[in-house]
Amino acid sequence: MSVDTAFMPDVRGKLKPEAPLAPLVWFKSGGRADWLFEPKDVADLQDFLANLDNDIEAWPLGLGSNLIIRDGGKRGVTVRLGKAFAAIDTSYADELVLTSGAGAPGISVASKARDNGIAGLEFLRGIPGTVGGAVRMNAGAYGREVCDILVSADLVLRDGSLATVQLEDMGYSYRHSELPKGAIVAGATFKGIAGDPKEIGAEMDRIAAEREASQPLRSRTGGSTFKNPEGHKAWQLVDAAGCRGLRIGDAQVSEKHCNFLLNLGEATSADIEALGEEVRKRVKAHSGVELQWEIQRVGEKP
Repeated sequence: MSVDTAFMPDVRGKLKPEAPLAPLVWFKSGGRADWLFEPKDVADLQDFLANLDNDIEAWPLGLGSNLIIRDGGKRGVTVRLGKAFAAIDTSYADELVLTSGAGAPGISVASKARDNGIAGLEFLRGIPGTVGGAVRMNAGAYGREVCDILVSADLVLRDGSLATVQLEDMGYSYRHSELPKGAIVAGATFKGIAGDPKEIGAEMDRIAAEREASQPLRSRTGGSTFKNPEGHKAWQLVDAAGCRGLRIGDAQVSEKHCNFLLNLGEATSADIEALGEEVRKRVKAHSGVELQWEIQRVGEKP
C-alpha cells in the first residue's frame, strides 16, 4: 500500500484501505485501490479533497462499465459516488429540465425524463454507466450524445472547491471532454424537448430490445471497446480482420458483437488488455485503420 494512513483526512463517509476493485467493475478483474472513498455527500467530498495531499491522486469510479482496472491495482484514492449522489430532481420539469447526481445510472435519468414528458434523453437507456462517467466522456448511443442534452455540469475541483461548467465550456468532442485535471463530476443539468410519456417509453423499449438482441449484456464485459473511426464502424473493422471469437486465455472477442471483449471466467485484466491490443494490431494490418480505445484503462501493471 503506497498511501499512508497518516496522510488521510477525516471523513464522514466510508474510507477503506487496500480495497478490492474487481467486484466493482463489469469485467470482474483487476487489482486493489490503495484507498476507496465513498463520500457521504458533496461537502464530505469537498472537505476530503481540500485536505488531501496534492501529490495523491483522487480518481472517480462509477459503475465500472467502461473500464479495465489493471492487475497491479490503482494508486491513490478511488472515489466512488454512491446513493448519496444518485438523486434526480424534476422540480423544473415544466421547463423540460432535470438535474441529476453523478451517481445516478443513465437508465434512471431516462426513466425520470419519460415520466415527466421530457423527450430526447431516451438514448441514456442504452448507456450502462452513471451520469458522472457519461458527462466526463460525452457518452453517446443511438445517434445522440451527452452534449446534445447537457446544460451544465457541477464539478468538485481537486482543491475541494465547487464549480459549475456550462456546456460550451466542456470542450466536448467524440467521447471526450476537457474537464480540469483532478475534477470530479458531482452532478449535471439536462434539458430535453416536450414529448408524450408513452412514445418516450416505446423508444426506450426499442433501445433496450435492440441492445439485448445485439450485445452480450449478460456477460462480463466492458461495453464498447473501441471508438468508431471516422467513416467506419469499429465492429465491422474487427470482424473484417478475422477477430470475431479471438481469445487470449479466458479473454475473448464477443461472437455476438465483436466490439465487445468478454471475461469468460478467469481472465486477468492483462489478458483482456492484451487481447484488445492484438485486435488493434490485426485491424491495422488488415485495413490500415488504427483503432482507439474507448474503454478506459487505469492502474498499474503487476
